[in-house]
Amino acid sequence: MGFLAGVSALGNFYYGDHGLRFASPDVVGYDQAAGEFNFYDCAPESPEGRRSLCYDQEALESRKKNKPAGGASAIAEAMGITLLTEAEYRHLQTLGAFDTTTSSWLETPSTVRALGGATFGDRRYDTVWVYHNGADSYYVARGFRGSLRV
Repeated sequence: MGFLAGVSALGNFYYGDHGLRFASPDVVGYDQAAGEFNFYDCAPESPEGRRSLCYDQEALESRKKNKPAGGASAIAEAMGITLLTEAEYRHLQTLGAFDTTTSSWLETPSTVRALGGATFGDRRYDTVWVYHNGADSYYVARGFRGSLRV
């Protein structure tokens, strides 16, 4: 996809009938070797409409009761974006204060996920925190942020 086509698609990219979109995309870097611009969700808080989700489809299926609407990684994949990694999340936080009242699921190492866990990050007390929870957990203030390379 060419740069201009990618940029114009960002603001209008929706996921199905849920109205989920790549929220507040901003260029956060350029990979000269790959010739790609890197975009992150730069909304001040984890994007509305993408909260109250467990980590992935496996976690969703493991819940016996009170299932959330979906899994963050599956929805991100369907949108054509990837969850931010811990390094990307920490980079985002150097650009401003994000997730001061929400939190965002992060790409989780397979070793952690194999044990039932998943990682997420937020910013509290002017400090960026990355920690863990059961992948099947979900909270009204936890969503996810995406990354897209164009």
